[in-house]
Amino acid sequence: MNGKKVIVAIPARYGSTRFPGKPLALLAGKPMIQHVYEKAAASCADEVIVATDDQRIADAVAGFGGVAVMTRSDHPSGSDRIQEAVAGRGADVIINVQGDEPLIPTALIDELIRVMTADPQPEMGTVAVAAAREKMQDPNRVKVVFGADGNALYFSRSMIPFLRDGGSDPGVFLHWGIYGYRSDVLAKFVKLPAGKLENCEKLEQLRALENGIRIRVITADCESIGVDTPEDLVEAEQRLKGVL
Repeated sequence: MNGKKVIVAIPARYGSTRFPGKPLALLAGKPMIQHVYEKAAASCADEVIVATDDQRIADAVAGFGGVAVMTRSDHPSGSDRIQEAVAGRGADVIINVQGDEPLIPTALIDELIRVMTADPQPEMGTVAVAAAREKMQDPNRVKVVFGADGNALYFSRSMIPFLRDGGSDPGVFLHWGIYGYRSDVLAKFVKLPAGKLENCEKLEQLRALENGIRIRVITADCESIGVDTPEDLVEAEQRLKGVL
């Protein structure tokens, strides 16, 4: 990894409008946060931490032998929480893996680490997955378009690119919310005010684009499931058992 120290940081909070306490929800007999931690720990990262503001989550992480870092409870986003958690740990690259991604492939984390430690090193990185246009109308499914250089052009809850009659469809890509940051870029990012686009779409990554921070997009052909509701947890359990 070119001598660069990589930390995977997993933001996890207990409060959730749709699914309170979901990091501790049991999935195949283990807390969901443990599944995420184990996938990250199997990667080529130098260190894995859970960034949380809840003692119950910290205790659960300690219970399975993981490392939890307590953070303030007033952070507006996971990026802010991660920045506090990694401060002073000497990271060159930080990978943000969401605490509600129990099925994330370790190989995907490794690929993002590879991209973020390559020379020349991107400022930020993220992942996109090709998706069927007809299944992407839901505004909760964020779309991304990127240029020939692989850098993101825009993220939106609306359908992008719009396919006009007679147009040629370049495909639709679902944004997968795993991020890589250079440490200096993360420190800069969390100090920036929310911009017009972020306030409009409520997508934090637009703050980076509005301020000229380039986000490299890598494409993956694998699929995971983010657990936002109890119903998602049931689906994740079925996938683990090979039912789906």
